[in-house]
Amino acid sequence: MTVVGLDAGGTRTRAVLADAADGGILGEGAAGPGNALTVPLPRLTEHLAQAVARAVPESARSAVVAVAGGFAGATGGDEDDPGRHNALTALTAALRRLGITTGRLTVSSDIEAAFASAPGAPADGLALVAGTGAVAMRITGRRRAFTVDGDGWLLGDDGGGFWIGREAVRAALRMADGRGPATVLAEAVGRALGLPARVLPGPGSGAPHDAGVDGSSACSGADEPSYGGWTRAGREAYRGHLLPVVMAEPPTRLARLAPLVADAARERDTVAQTILDRAVDQLTDTVRALAPRAGERVVATGGLLGPGGPLTAPLTARLDALGLTLDMVADGCPGAVALARLSL
Repeated sequence: MTVVGLDAGGTRTRAVLADAADGGILGEGAAGPGNALTVPLPRLTEHLAQAVARAVPESARSAVVAVAGGFAGATGGDEDDPGRHNALTALTAALRRLGITTGRLTVSSDIEAAFASAPGAPADGLALVAGTGAVAMRITGRRRAFTVDGDGWLLGDDGGGFWIGREAVRAALRMADGRGPATVLAEAVGRALGLPARVLPGPGSGAPHDAGVDGSSACSGADEPSYGGWTRAGREAYRGHLLPVVMAEPPTRLARLAPLVADAARERDTVAQTILDRAVDQLTDTVRALAPRAGERVVATGGLLGPGGPLTAPLTARLDALGLTLDMVADGCPGAVALARLSL
């Protein structure tokens, strides 16, 4: 007998075939996005079917006895949740298409599945996701009890990748218009967004750049910061190119600039270091709003956390001061497998 675990996120859908007895991995597959609220039902069904088909050979499909999926945009405990309804509808249709007939289907949020991915598949505790967005959740009985943040790029997701990327662009614009200190982020952001070299600060741009990365700047007068030779005309040209590029893209695309901030912080750019410090402050406040108890575990996932993540070490230190233990997981697939096995 086998089970299938699904991690259906905003970027891709992953499926894992596992032995029902010991959870050993037997096959894996991936397909397109699986957000149960934003992906239209026909596409969601197609992506689920593709991922499961790649993980489960046709000859092995009759042995599948349970399927569990963690879906972005869904919750597991609310029967009336639109995302849960969409996920269950699409998953049922996808499995029927593949000839998988089990009636044991478990739908949860991607955060609930990620929490269950921690060692021992815990039932109670705290979950934190810091990727493009940021959200925390108290889990009770493997279901969401309540949520903090996760309110989207316009209203929240404080401390997540979008938030960090937006702060990088704001810092670059503030330097360019004379309101903020010098930062290497102006050049890094401009290059990442494809601005012409001639409008960038720094070597090879036609504008000498000798401002330090400690936030200082050379000034030609009390009212006119020069930023080491990046002239007012050059700075205005930079702004004129940067703003249309940013406005033409979906806002959450700014999350791809977060690694630039981490790189600049490692080079001791004070502005970048401040942005990351503020991001950790935001995530710490988000966890604190869950009313944590000393000794509770916080299961964390997302691109900003995990081994080598730019926020992992400082956030670990902050949570340790609150008496909390941070457990990192890569994604929700192991948890989805655990939930499928628990349904048997």
